[in-house]
Amino acid sequence: MQPQAYQMGYDRAITVFSPDGRLYQVEYAREAVKRGTTAVGIKCREGVVLIVDKRVTSRLLEASSIEKIFKIDEHIGVASSGLVGDARALVDRARIECQINRVTYDEKIDVEALAKKLGDHMQTYTQFGGARPYGTALLIAGVSDGEGRLFETDPSGTLLEYKATGIGIGRNAVMKIFEEEYDFDSTINDCIQLGIRALHEATEGKFDVNMVEIGIIEMENPTFRKMSKEEVAAFVDKFEK
Repeated sequence: MQPQAYQMGYDRAITVFSPDGRLYQVEYAREAVKRGTTAVGIKCREGVVLIVDKRVTSRLLEASSIEKIFKIDEHIGVASSGLVGDARALVDRARIECQINRVTYDEKIDVEALAKKLGDHMQTYTQFGGARPYGTALLIAGVSDGEGRLFETDPSGTLLEYKATGIGIGRNAVMKIFEEEYDFDSTINDCIQLGIRALHEATEGKFDVNMVEIGIIEMENPTFRKMSKEEVAAFVDKFEK
């Protein structure tokens, strides 16, 4: 039997392991994430920053119609890479989980609790037939109990907490810069500059203000918000100078 035919026997269904212990459909979903636009998350003493490359591929496209950063609750935001439709479905579920927690316990959901709920939900789609895994990865940023949190999920349901990380096609370039230059004691503005520099490296310099979206949550005012185009432009201009 040819190696390719041998493999194809095991990648037809999500519930079938290959003899070497792999789930090919999950690996294919991860490839969908690797082909997605780059998103970075950075945590510091002052808060958490999310920055994404929206990759505007045509001058006819309205850049504002591309959404890669989402506000989930007052204190939580999410950045996505991979299939945008899958990301929206997970964002809708995350928002429902936040509301369920408010109605049930009369309090805001813990960032880690939400991240685990989303990871568990993504994992179920690797375990049962008749459905495919989500082809998206998420960076979940927020503040709980006076502490900034940053989590990364992937199509397998794996959940990891980071000080700084990246997802998407430019992950390797981003992580190289973070490994060398990340400092937890940086200001929120320094984190944004570091994130923009990492994104610039990941996109090989092919980005402008219309391609960058930034979301922040600060410890002093733990309310997640997306920066206006003017605020983003100020940071991009400062970096280019």
